[in-house]
Amino acid sequence: MRRNQGVRKHEVWAAIDNIELVRAKSSLHLNVWADGEKIGQLEIGQGSLYWWGKNRHKSKRLNWSQFAKKMDELAYDGE
Repeated sequence: MRRNQGVRKHEVWAAIDNIELVRAKSSLHLNVWADGEKIGQLEIGQGSLYWWGKNRHKSKRLNWSQFAKKMDELAYDGE
């Protein structure tokens, strides 16, 4: 049985600088939108990721170990 899907709230646009992310200066850029308004940008590289929130000119850098720890806290906190 299929659920009623309704209107999509989120949309993500992607741009790839270099198809092989193993090279230096290569990354995946994701622009994240909600209800037609940009809520942030995520840049994913081999060594880390950067997040720019809505209307921010500064990014927050996390290496992959920091990112995994944050995601575990969000997903499993309180279990």
